[in-house]
Amino acid sequence: MTNITQEGIESRLQALEDRLARLETLLLGLSEKIEHHQLNTAQAAESLQQWVTDYVSLRLQQLVPETCEHEDEPEDTGGPYLPNTTIPCTEEVVHRVGRIPIPFVRQMVVQKVAQQARAEGVERVDIPFFERAATF
Repeated sequence: MTNITQEGIESRLQALEDRLARLETLLLGLSEKIEHHQLNTAQAAESLQQWVTDYVSLRLQQLVPETCEHEDEPEDTGGPYLPNTTIPCTEEVVHRVGRIPIPFVRQMVVQKVAQQARAEGVERVDIPFFERAATF
């Protein structure tokens, strides 16, 4: 067996304390890097969300034409309604909504237009209002 002396124990203890201090320093540095990385992740997620919103808005504008090729029909007092709502609208608005090919996007647009119409107290949604309200 080896002879353990007080000096040997103290030197080993000092080496262990030095290693623990270095480990603590490394952990603090790593913790700071993780916190900084999380902030960048939040910024990246926000940036990506803004890009997707802009892209979907642009694609919707491309998919929904400015004019529809059909004869204008006179408006009657009852009139059509935005799909799945009680908001009156023109036939052309119904036609434009029907041309949005992706069902969940179509529903999002209808909900946004209906919400805007309720907020502004619009009696009947027409094309100018639809174009303004459907922009995300």
